[in-house]
Amino acid sequence: MARQPRLDFANIPQHVVQRGNNRMPCFLDDDDRQYYLQFLRQGLSRYDCRLHAYVLMNNHVHLLLTPATAGAVSRLMHTFGRNYAGFFNWRHGRTGTLWEGRFKACVVDTSAYFLACSRYIELNPVRAWMTARPEDFPWSSHGANAGYRADPLLAPHPEYLALGVDQPARAAAYRALFADALNDELIAEIRGNLRQGRALGSDRFQAWVHAQTGRFARLRRAGRPPMAGNCL
Repeated sequence: MARQPRLDFANIPQHVVQRGNNRMPCFLDDDDRQYYLQFLRQGLSRYDCRLHAYVLMNNHVHLLLTPATAGAVSRLMHTFGRNYAGFFNWRHGRTGTLWEGRFKACVVDTSAYFLACSRYIELNPVRAWMTARPEDFPWSSHGANAGYRADPLLAPHPEYLALGVDQPARAAAYRALFADALNDELIAEIRGNLRQGRALGSDRFQAWVHAQTGRFARLRRAGRPPMAGNCL
């Protein structure tokens, strides 16, 4: 059976995860990470996608980005992911696939979930016990979003811009968001929607996605599937 296309809209953010095949490393050193970001930067410009948050873990990557047109994220991930994989194989004298099948993605409601998703992404190294504080991890967007350093890859989302009247105020407000940990229920919701390719957001946002696509947009819980007439 053919797989359904991903939920995909112009100007609606997407949370994307790209994993190494069999959970093997996709970065062997910091030079690999630098090259990955270079390929990503080229792809963002080519396919008109705006990157808001990211983290490069050892065997997977999280991205939070907004495409200007539907389909741009898929074209971006396919092209720059293939280019990086070819470079990685050449650099390390290996052959075969680098990535684990299709990347995972879910659309993200901006009103209540965008900043939570950004925090989830940038807290990955802390949850993995790689660092005690997100600002100590050099391979993420946190340093720029929190005002510690510049990052030319990033384009601020309106939800980020609304945090303050200028960049120092926004950075301070963003740092303050990290004083409280994400609760387990929200983490499970983010992971579940990403795994199932659903719509991370409010009931209203999920209803809008369903109206646009005719597809079930809410996270499916364990147990019997809902009746077709109850899909939202």
